Amino acid sequence: MDETVAEYIRRTVLKMPRDEIKMMLQKWGFLSEAQLESLNFHQIKDNISQEVVQLCEENSADIKQAAVLDIIYNHIYQNKRMWSVYQMKKSEEELEYFDIKDFKKKFKGRLRSALKNVTITFREYEDNAIWIRVAWGTPYKKPNQYKPSYVVYHSQTPYAFISASVLKSNLPLLCQALIVASNYHDIREMELRSHSLNSLKDIVFKRYSQNFQTHYPKSLQGGDVEPESADRRIVHENRSEKERIHRLNREVFGDGPQPKLEFAQYRLETMFKSDPKMDVLDRKEPFRCLVKFSSPHLLESLKSLASAGMADAPLSPLLTCIPQKARNYFKIREKKGLFPESFVSP
Repeated sequence: MDETVAEYIRRTVLKMPRDEIKMMLQKWGFLSEAQLESLNFHQIKDNISQEVVQLCEENSADIKQAAVLDIIYNHIYQNKRMWSVYQMKKSEEELEYFDIKDFKKKFKGRLRSALKNVTITFREYEDNAIWIRVAWGTPYKKPNQYKPSYVVYHSQTPYAFISASVLKSNLPLLCQALIVASNYHDIREMELRSHSLNSLKDIVFKRYSQNFQTHYPKSLQGGDVEPESADRRIVHENRSEKERIHRLNREVFGDGPQPKLEFAQYRLETMFKSDPKMDVLDRKEPFRCLVKFSSPHLLESLKSLASAGMADAPLSPLLTCIPQKARNYFKIREKKGLFPESFVSP
C-alpha cells in the first residue's frame, strides 16, 4: 500500500470520534469481521489508527478505498462542510430513465477529458442521493486528497448540492461534468448556502410548510378600558402584544422548526418614494440593489425579530419569503437566458 494512502487513512480515522470508529469501519466494509474484532477500540485514537492502517496494508488498500471511507465520514458529519444549492435545466421537459452506470461513465469521462490527475469516487444512498467525491490535481501534480470537492445529486431531480474545495477554478469543470452526466443543459447557483445539507434539501424539495402573510398588523386594543392601575394596564398590554406576535409568527412560519439556512441573496427592484422636489420620482428607471442575508440560522433569526422588539409583526414578505424568492430568482434568470457560459454544456 502506498505511503500517501496509508497516511490518508490514518488521518481519516483520527477525525472520527473514538466511540464511532467501529461503526464507520463497519459501514466501510473493507475490513473483515475478524479484522474488526482484532482491533482494540479502547486505546488512544492514534494507536487505533495505526492498527487500522496495518490491516489495510494486509488488504492492499488503494486511494479509491480510502476515498470511500472519507465519503462515509462526510456523510455522517455533513454539517462540517458548507453546501451550496445548484439547479439545472433541461432543453426539453421529457422524463428520462436514469441509469447510474451511464451517469458515472459520463461524469468520469467529462472530468478526465479536461484533467487527467483527478480522483473520482461515488457512493449511493437509499434516498436516491449519489455522493460524488472529487480530489483535484494538476497536469504535473497528483490529486490533493485533503481538499476534495463534494457533490450530492438526487437522481431524476434538477438539484445538486456542492461543497467546493479551495480551488474555485475547478468549479466550472465540476458543473460541466454534472450537467453532461445527468443530461441537463444549464446549471445555476440558487444563492442558498448552509452547513445544514438537510435543511437545504427541505427548502428546495419543499419538505417543510411555510405559511405566507395575507394580513396586516392589528393595533393594540384601545378605546374604553376599565379603570385599573397603570402598572396592571402595562402588564396586560405587554402580555397581549407577546401573544399577538407569537400568533402572527406561527401563522407566517408555521409550528415546526425552520430549515437551517445560513446565506441567501436576491435582487430587489423598486421605485423611490420621496419628496417630488428631490427630482427622483421623475426618473423612470427603478432602483435596483442586491440584498444579502447571512446568519448562523437565518430563518430562525428572522422569526425572532418581532419577539425581540427589533421589527414589527408580521414581518414583511420580503423577509419571510426568502426561500421562495431564491427559487423565483432562478426562474427569472432562466427566462432571460442569464447563465454563466462556463456552466453551459456544449
